[in-house]
Amino acid sequence: MASVLGIESSCDETGVSLVRDGELVAHALASSMEEHARYGGIIPEVASRAHLNSFIPVLEECLAQADIDTNEIDAIAVVAGPGLVGSLGVGVSAAKALAFALGKPIYAVNHILAHLAVDRLEHGDFPGSFIGLVVSGGHSSLVHVRDIASDVEELGGTLDDAAGEAFDKVGRLLGLPYPGGPHVDKLAKDGDKDAIVFPRGLAAGKYRHTHPYDFSFSGLKTAVARSIEGAQLREQDINPADIAAGFSESVVDSLVTKALRACEDYGAETIVVGGGFSANSRLRALLAERMEPRGIAVRIPSPYLCTDNGAMAGALGWELARAGIAPSPLDFSVHSSLSLSVPCLSGDMNA
Repeated sequence: MASVLGIESSCDETGVSLVRDGELVAHALASSMEEHARYGGIIPEVASRAHLNSFIPVLEECLAQADIDTNEIDAIAVVAGPGLVGSLGVGVSAAKALAFALGKPIYAVNHILAHLAVDRLEHGDFPGSFIGLVVSGGHSSLVHVRDIASDVEELGGTLDDAAGEAFDKVGRLLGLPYPGGPHVDKLAKDGDKDAIVFPRGLAAGKYRHTHPYDFSFSGLKTAVARSIEGAQLREQDINPADIAAGFSESVVDSLVTKALRACEDYGAETIVVGGGFSANSRLRALLAERMEPRGIAVRIPSPYLCTDNGAMAGALGWELARAGIAPSPLDFSVHSSLSLSVPCLSGDMNA
C-alpha cells in the first residue's frame, strides 16, 4: 500500500496528511483553538462547525503539497474514536465520501494508538514490544504494544482528569490563558519544584496492586486550589511559579513512575510517548533522567506530530495496510470511547 491519506477531526484540529511508503509526504492542519479560548475550554458544537469550514481547504492544501490528485491515493485512514462525537462525525463523513467516490479502501483508526503510530514516521520501525504512554488534554493511557496494527494490551489510564486537562484547570486557577498547559509549563521553569510538595495520585502502597498503571489527577487539582485559598486566607504572598513547579512535578512524576513500572514489569526496552502533553519540557527531561540509566530507550516525536494531526491517522493506516489488516466496512460508526485494544474498526464494531 503506497499512499495513505490520513484524516483527523477528533477535537479542535482538522488535519489531513499523506503518508507514502512509511514517510510523511504532506501535512496540513487547521485549528479552532482561538474560538474556544474565550470560553476557557472546548465547545463541541463550535469544534464541529469549524471542521465543516476547514476540511476542504485543508484537504486541498495537503494534496497541493504532495502534488497529486485524489485518484493517486491508495487508501484512506480516518480517526473514528475516541473523541467528540460531532467532531469525529465530520471527518468520518468526509473520509467515507472520498472512499466511496474513489473506490478506495478505508481504515477507521484508533485516535490513541495513532498518537503512538506517528512516531514511526520520525524514528523508524518499532521494536517487537514496547510500552506506549499517551498523554493529552483528554487522555492519559498506558498500553503494552506487541504489534501496533494487531496486538495492543491496555494497561491503565486516568480515573478522572487527564494530565493535560489538569494542567488547563490549574492554569485557570493561576489566572493563565487557555490552554493552560504550555503556560503552566513555562511558568514552572521559574519556580522551585520542592517549595510545595503536592500529592501523587494512586501512589500509596495499596494502589500498587489495585491500580498499578492507573492515574488520578482530580485530587491534585483540588490540593492546588486549597493551597492557593489557604495562602489567601492567611494573607500570605503566593508564588505562582512555585505552585506551577510543584504541581507540574507531581503530574510528571506520576506519569513517569507508572510508565517505568510498566516497562520493568513487561520487560520493555523502549517506551514510545505521544499526545499533546508529551511536548511538556519537564516530562521529556524526567523520562530521559529515569529511563535511560535503566537501558530503556525513550521515543517521542517532534512537537508538531504530538498534537492531533492527519499524520497520525495516515501512519496507523499505513501500518494496518502493510500488515494486511482488512479495511473497515463503509458503514462503520464513530466510537467516542473506543477500546485501546482495537487499532481499527472491523465489521462487528458498528454498534
